Amino acid sequence: MIEPGQTVAVAVGSRGINSIRQIVKTTVDFLKQRGAEPFIVPAMGSHGGATAEGQREVLAGYGITEETMGVPVQSSMEVEVIGFTAAGIPVHVDKNALSADKVVLINRVKPHTGFRGSIESGICKMIAIGLGKHVGCSRLHQEERAVFSNVLASVAEVFLDNGNFAFGLAVVENAFDQTYLVKALVKEELLEREKELLVQAKSLLPALLLPKIDVLLVEQVGKDISGPGMDPNIIGRHSAFSEVVGYTGPSIERIIVLDLSAGTHGNATGIGTADFITRKVLDKIDFTSTSANQIAARNPAGARIPITLDTEREAVIAAIKCCRHIDRNGPCIVRIKDTLHLGEIWVSENMLPLLAENKLLEIID
Repeated sequence: MIEPGQTVAVAVGSRGINSIRQIVKTTVDFLKQRGAEPFIVPAMGSHGGATAEGQREVLAGYGITEETMGVPVQSSMEVEVIGFTAAGIPVHVDKNALSADKVVLINRVKPHTGFRGSIESGICKMIAIGLGKHVGCSRLHQEERAVFSNVLASVAEVFLDNGNFAFGLAVVENAFDQTYLVKALVKEELLEREKELLVQAKSLLPALLLPKIDVLLVEQVGKDISGPGMDPNIIGRHSAFSEVVGYTGPSIERIIVLDLSAGTHGNATGIGTADFITRKVLDKIDFTSTSANQIAARNPAGARIPITLDTEREAVIAAIKCCRHIDRNGPCIVRIKDTLHLGEIWVSENMLPLLAENKLLEIID
């Protein structure tokens, strides 16, 4: 699939994949060993403020630069249409990626945060949304969520037939945000194997193993953590719709966000899912980047600003006051780092009797 002298575009996205720097560097080095001439292209739709420089900066935030990778990073928002799906949807592809002899895509396979289907987040989505850049991303988000899985598959099929696909590296992570497996998928098996990996990824999804939460404090949210800042599969909320299909976690009455992650570069997409934020969060929001992302996703609600209070203490008091079904002498308050890291969480002391008999949990101190 890779011959000496061929140019290879290595497509890398904006998600905070564990060990992504090492995975990309290993891939680049492998291609060099094969005699190829690799370069890196950002494949992240409208992220990074929908600008070429913004997307380059997102990759740099993960340690993926020309200096660390030893190859050029070619970032552009220009695309070409390479074909149409059976439903007439144009398939947009990054011009830099198309200029290469081959394309290699690296992405995590996991349950999506906004729709359900046999194909969700993974290599196919990176082809359709990531390589489609802002134009392709905006076009595909015109489609209904109920058919979005099929849309992604149909766009990917057009690229496989008409593009320069070599292989994809599918990463699956476990419940502790650690690399569980990395699987190379070639053209002939991409769609079917990605479906199988999605089933596996769903079985490894983390969860808040608690009966109920009155107030949830989230230390940080961001695009590097989840597409909508906080993973709806973990909190049972999404700014675009009222029900998260398949959610089996605890009921959460109020959510407080305390900060934006460094890796989100000010993109506060999904902040509208929270009930309260602190002044620190508001001051860090890049409104241009956030708006570009939410407009492309056809979801303005995701950028709405919750009630903002100066301190964490003020936010907690306000959240407790806004809970309707609560024991005010013993509210169930939980604090997590973010929705990716649930290996260790904080709970209010009155919750300990509720957790003592759960064999999946260990009470540390």
